[in-house]
Amino acid sequence: MKKALVSLALCLAALSGSSFATPGEVPEGGTLRQMPMQGLTAGSKLLGDYRGKPLIINVWASYCPPCLAEMGSLERLSKRYGKQFNVIGISIDDYPERAMAFLTQAKTSFPHFIDHKLALENMLGANRIPLTVLVDADGKVVQKVFGAKEWDSPETVEAIGKAFGLRM
Repeated sequence: MKKALVSLALCLAALSGSSFATPGEVPEGGTLRQMPMQGLTAGSKLLGDYRGKPLIINVWASYCPPCLAEMGSLERLSKRYGKQFNVIGISIDDYPERAMAFLTQAKTSFPHFIDHKLALENMLGANRIPLTVLVDADGKVVQKVFGAKEWDSPETVEAIGKAFGLRM
């Protein structure tokens, strides 16, 4: 029931275009806290295990068509620039089997995790999805991008390079 209410709030926020902070949200410029992540397509990890290299976190759900629409471009971005930064996905689904069915359709190779308890969703500020968070090598949130994007377009790749201070 709690997850259904949160999902309804996500949908309403997306429709209204409004933005509200989630409980414990780390804003742009803030540093992400250490957080356990339950593995979905990879073993469980701590978020801090990704420090030392820039990170792109994509927050998605199986019931979100725009989330599926952008997965192909995230996969291509990950394959092409994976030596310069990591890409991970965070599902906010209640049911791992639904998330796995989504990933079967999406055909991604980067690691995905599932957030049953809303901890990552709240910390990242996922009041609308898809949400993609650019995080520097020290764990600082550089930028939050709401809505589906073409992540491997030349303009977006250039913007990512500038955000991370990388030559792409």
